[in-house]
Amino acid sequence: QVQLVESGGGLVQAGGSLRLSCTASGRTFSRNGMGWFRQAPGKTREFVASIDWNGSTTGYANSVKGRFTISRDNAQMYLQMTSLKPEDTAVYYCAQAIGLGYYSALDQYRYWGQGTQVTVSS
Repeated sequence: QVQLVESGGGLVQAGGSLRLSCTASGRTFSRNGMGWFRQAPGKTREFVASIDWNGSTTGYANSVKGRFTISRDNAQMYLQMTSLKPEDTAVYYCAQAIGLGYYSALDQYRYWGQGTQVTVSS
């Protein structure tokens, strides 16, 4: 079993930055891909970014490409968010993939955190 805990969310003005962290406990996640997803009120959960098991390959949603950066080390994963926009407002979730690679589909992920709120004011 893996437990994932997100942190670093908060309220920020448009154009600002935040860094989210995801800490894993239980079984190690060093041999699994990881990802960030988000869910805004009234919308379905959507892919944000993903990273493979050793951090060598990453993928991003078009809406965040060039503004967000995903990274990982040991038992933590990060999402550096810059140039934030009001439409980035959502609950952000980290997830551990079933496989080694980087994936954008929700069904490729087995374990999920509880989420951290990010609110971007205009």
